[in-house]
Amino acid sequence: MTAASEEPDRAEVVIAPMRGRDLPGVLRIEQAVYVLPWTRRLFVEELSLRTSRVYRVAWSGRRIVGFAGQMLIDDESHVNNIAVDPTWQGRGLGTAILLDLERTGLVNGARHLTLEVRVGNEPALALYRRFGLAPVGVRRNYYPETGDDALVMWSRNIDSAEYADRLQEIDTMTSGRLTVTSRR
Repeated sequence: MTAASEEPDRAEVVIAPMRGRDLPGVLRIEQAVYVLPWTRRLFVEELSLRTSRVYRVAWSGRRIVGFAGQMLIDDESHVNNIAVDPTWQGRGLGTAILLDLERTGLVNGARHLTLEVRVGNEPALALYRRFGLAPVGVRRNYYPETGDDALVMWSRNIDSAEYADRLQEIDTMTSGRLTVTSRR
């Protein structure tokens, strides 16, 4: 039995703004999922950029189980990072966090969404494709710790009615497994 299967079938998650006091939980996940994790200092610097950065954390009870961040530039949202506690992976939490992050970007005037993802990270690629992100280029040796390339992905016009329908469909599929409350 895996740790994820020990969790109840339907989980309650609260997604809220990331605060400095959340960093121990964020760093725990960061270190568990990345070969070269971000440092506390980098997160502190990002959180200080309040007009151009938005970071969100997902809570299950009193435990941080995931997080994501974006940089807002003009009408673009650039996903800086997204991570899910390994014991929560495969349960739709990444989908819920990205859905929340996109909606947060839309509230802040984003019309387009972009990110880089490690070439070969099939679970992440599948998630991003569901959100309409499509590859537009490759950044060679983007990940210095492994020398892996990054696939650059974009989704245009995330403020359109058609895209709102896509987000609603994704939300409906996710709500069967997670009860998500979003706090601004």
